[in-house]
Amino acid sequence: MNSKPILYSLEPFDLAGHRFRVTVTIPKPNPQGQIVSLPAWIPGSYLIRDFSRHIETISARSGNRRLSLVKLDNHSWRIEPCTGPLHVTTTVYAWDLSVRGAHLDETHGFLNGTSVYLRPHGLEEHPCQVTLIAPASTNWRVFTSLPQAAQPTSSPKAVKDYVNGFGTYEANNYDDLIDHPIEMGRPQVVRFNACGAAHEMVFTGIIPNLDLKRIARDVKAICETQIRFFEPHTGHAAFLDTALKYVFMTMVTGDSYGGLEHRASTALMAARKDLPTLGQKKAPEGYQTFLGLVSHEYFHTWNVKRIKPAAFAPYDLTKETHTRLLWIFEGFTSYYDDLMLLRSGVINESDYLQTLGKQISGVYATPGRHKQSVAESSFDAWSRYYKQDENSPNALVSYYTKGSLIALGLDLTIRNATNQAFSLDDVMRGLWEQYGRDFYQGAARGLKEKAFVRLVADCTGVDISEPIARWVYGREDVPLRALFAQHHIDMHWRAANQLPTLDVRTRKQGDHVVLATVFEHGAAHQGGLSAHDTLIAIDGVRIDSVNNSLESVLARHLSGERVKVHVFRRDELREFSVKLAAPAQTQCQLKPMTTLL
Repeated sequence: MNSKPILYSLEPFDLAGHRFRVTVTIPKPNPQGQIVSLPAWIPGSYLIRDFSRHIETISARSGNRRLSLVKLDNHSWRIEPCTGPLHVTTTVYAWDLSVRGAHLDETHGFLNGTSVYLRPHGLEEHPCQVTLIAPASTNWRVFTSLPQAAQPTSSPKAVKDYVNGFGTYEANNYDDLIDHPIEMGRPQVVRFNACGAAHEMVFTGIIPNLDLKRIARDVKAICETQIRFFEPHTGHAAFLDTALKYVFMTMVTGDSYGGLEHRASTALMAARKDLPTLGQKKAPEGYQTFLGLVSHEYFHTWNVKRIKPAAFAPYDLTKETHTRLLWIFEGFTSYYDDLMLLRSGVINESDYLQTLGKQISGVYATPGRHKQSVAESSFDAWSRYYKQDENSPNALVSYYTKGSLIALGLDLTIRNATNQAFSLDDVMRGLWEQYGRDFYQGAARGLKEKAFVRLVADCTGVDISEPIARWVYGREDVPLRALFAQHHIDMHWRAANQLPTLDVRTRKQGDHVVLATVFEHGAAHQGGLSAHDTLIAIDGVRIDSVNNSLESVLARHLSGERVKVHVFRRDELREFSVKLAAPAQTQCQLKPMTTLL
């Protein structure tokens, strides 16, 4: 290393209180006063998170001299000038059970670097080392994609023999340091190689009889399919440019779902019921959902962690960073995640078609797609997509789900125009060659907004400027029925059931049924009902979440019938007259595909 590394130490010192102690040592601080800060947001989750609010205490010293700090804004501190070395110590409260933050108790510790590692302003490109200190009276192990330090800097509390993984790890710079989350505890672990590259899967939580062998077999097939998709000639895994292995870190609870990508790992949350157990002949229905999540986050290893929008090259984690291109980076990833399950053989064509039909149904169920384009949805992610409310389905479109349909539409369009000679696959490999393969080797550059149409033309010879104008910057639906027809795929719609409807989404609140969303122009909207109303009765028959469900009460009525609906709005009883609507054809069904792949 050419310059002295920035040194960090991290100790989970108060498990019951959920507290990490984190120290950063800066050998040569700014003589005018060193500024340090925590990021305001974490890449992949486009919302200001204010991670610094979890810092309970912060202090600084140089030798035996205590130094004063002045807080500059929500995230930053300026420290009294000193000649160095400068030591800054924080106590971080870690009780965020999510893929974004840090979580610590007597069973495990998990952290994203953005939650715990102070950034030394002006020294971000210096190499970093972090020493992980084992909590007292535990037999925990460490799991991370950070490489162990070849020459660890001495520290009074450093563990140099890496007992259970506790010791010193290194990163090329601050950006690299915060992009490798850490899990510590006694999880269930399984390992495999995919295209010769080491992979590790870590499952935290109480999961009796977890079928690790089955999970490893399926995930290995997915990983190998994706590696060969981007590197068909070499089979070289992208993450090997920054790490020696890839780590899947999964927190398992009773009912959770989510993921966040990193350059050589991913943090996941999964529901216990979705994971297979030993002795099961058929995996649970939610297992495909889990594998789809794994596939999605792994695909991000290429598409978003290395192939990036220009606005993210590099990231500015101090403020909102807008881009209109998330429909490519999240939407295309959402298209390929389930497609990779099919191509890897983990699911069959029937499963894939059913999943694709559900995704199409979900997009068409949101009236907001006629009001907001996916380009606008991407740009407004900070203020709207990540801050959704009861009216969001009426006002917003998802750059994930409609973005995936745009990817599907472009794939079919390119295939149709070239008689199957080219596809969206060629575009993704073109993106990888031009924007991703050398991203961490000094050739970092991001995709500019107007460059995508030109790249598609260069890779396939197809001009997609008109579809992009209509589907991305406009608000038109992708004409999937016509595109499918050219591939001999039948797309049709049917009603989920024959019950009359209020055109609402509901949620349970204890024994009560509450209107979560009232769809614009639907029966409830026209009758005066509103989101957050608690349903009490329809035509004098009580509605609850236990014995008299909304569906069972509606089953005794006819479409077009006008009924008396009683609700509580706040603590006030209201009565409305509502004309029940006919069941809408909201479920998309596709016949088995033949030539799509």
